[in-house]
Amino acid sequence: MKKQNILFNLDDTLAHCNKYFNLVINEFAGQMTAWFHSIPEEEIKQKQLQLDVAAISEHGLKSDRFPESFVGTYKYYCDITGREKNSDEIHYLRELGFKVFEIPVEPIQHMNETLERLKEEGHELYLHTGGDEANQRRKISQLELTTFFEHRIFISEHKDTTALSDILKTIKADPQVTWMVGNSLRTDIVPALEMDIHAIYIPAESEWQYNMVEVNVEHSSAFITVDSLQEVPDVIDKRIQDQVM
Repeated sequence: MKKQNILFNLDDTLAHCNKYFNLVINEFAGQMTAWFHSIPEEEIKQKQLQLDVAAISEHGLKSDRFPESFVGTYKYYCDITGREKNSDEIHYLRELGFKVFEIPVEPIQHMNETLERLKEEGHELYLHTGGDEANQRRKISQLELTTFFEHRIFISEHKDTTALSDILKTIKADPQVTWMVGNSLRTDIVPALEMDIHAIYIPAESEWQYNMVEVNVEHSSAFITVDSLQEVPDVIDKRIQDQVM
């Protein structure tokens, strides 16, 4: 069997992420409606999302961007309703936003056995995750992912085609035997196809709107959608067998 280079995303590919953000956002929206009775909860959530996504172009996927979207939403509604800004309330919201980064990380079902099988089959496993160093290292440590990835771990604050291109140059990967596995169309799948490496898309149970984009990329590589992480080894095995035949 020909050895493949397999890059995995972390958040919502190997470990749950969005569901914890949603819990904290719901808590935030509930508090905001208590302060701003006339503003619908869904409108508050949309404003928070708008500010959070808008900040990515400047700050990337750094953790403190998320709490600041709570503060920015609060200040926005204070300005349009005439409510006086309160430093204690701002502090509370900032602390609430950071709370999501303290939740113990939980692996996606079949994470260990999937990575173990690929490792045993002789493939080279890489982790390419987006976020800031401290938070992502916390998750990697809790999940004991160095067992599978060792030093082959890349953390990008701006997770895009440029970041992926730099990684592929660093590892001197042959595109024909290189894969990206992830749940984000924007940061995993589109960059992979633009670099003409194979892509396996695993839709998340709960997806962040930022990750959802149209995939309109000309490519000669494989682009396969699966329902679960457990299917990844079989997909790769089949591709290898098809190339041999």
